[in-house]
Amino acid sequence: MNIKPIRTDEDLTNALLRIEQLWGAALDSPEGDELEILALLVEKYEDEHFPIPASDPIEAIKFRMDQQGLTARDLEAFIGPSGRVSEVLNRKRPLSLKMIKRLHDGLRIPYECLFAEIV
Repeated sequence: MNIKPIRTDEDLTNALLRIEQLWGAALDSPEGDELEILALLVEKYEDEHFPIPASDPIEAIKFRMDQQGLTARDLEAFIGPSGRVSEVLNRKRPLSLKMIKRLHDGLRIPYECLFAEIV
């Protein structure tokens, strides 16, 4: 096992090629340990060099609506009257803390997605 830090894109490519070779290695074997360590190094490098931006709260709501076949009228229980739902979905009104809590509790949308525009 010859593991070194991943500092460049070339190092990343080499690590990914090695991970592909090790894929399926038994846990608690030298190859399995190497696979686990390389995966952690790749994750760290990618987090630092290719960060994923926070999701957009309105897109998260629309995604959940699409998943569950919901309409804007269905959101009234979480956001308020139809006019308010329309304003939120059209980005003319921000989500309030009460709306965020109701959307999280009722539609199981993660708080991290809903708070992205506030933070």
